[in-house]
Amino acid sequence: MQIRKARLEDLDTLLQFEQGIIEAERPFNANLKTEHFHYYDLKEMLNRDDCAIMVAEENGQLIGSGSVRILEAKPYNNYDSYAFLGFMYVDPSFRGRGVNSQIIDALKEWTMSKGLTEIRLQVYSENSSAIKAYEKVGFKPILTEMRLT
Repeated sequence: MQIRKARLEDLDTLLQFEQGIIEAERPFNANLKTEHFHYYDLKEMLNRDDCAIMVAEENGQLIGSGSVRILEAKPYNNYDSYAFLGFMYVDPSFRGRGVNSQIIDALKEWTMSKGLTEIRLQVYSENSSAIKAYEKVGFKPILTEMRLT
């Protein structure tokens, strides 16, 4: 397995991954639209200097992805900017093989190359398998977002 930065020619597969993420998250959020939509502007993300999309490739096939964006911190934080991870996806037939961990390692390396040390992500509180995967690589929960319906 090879981890590399995504390229424009990967876009069609990345768009399929995005729909896989959306379908996986639908059970956790009844407010998601039922029609086709996008979380990300992947084409734009591929061309930005403050963003990176990493992919896992095996035998010429993309099997996973993750992204990192540099975001401005809130004025009350003791850092100016941070890395925000997203677009985390692993093809179901390749799950449980450490793909997610290797993608996160590459995203962390990119983050450190930009001089950042704060790395954050969001995950649905009921998505226990994703939470376990993120905790396995060192993430810890710090905030719970709540809503009133």
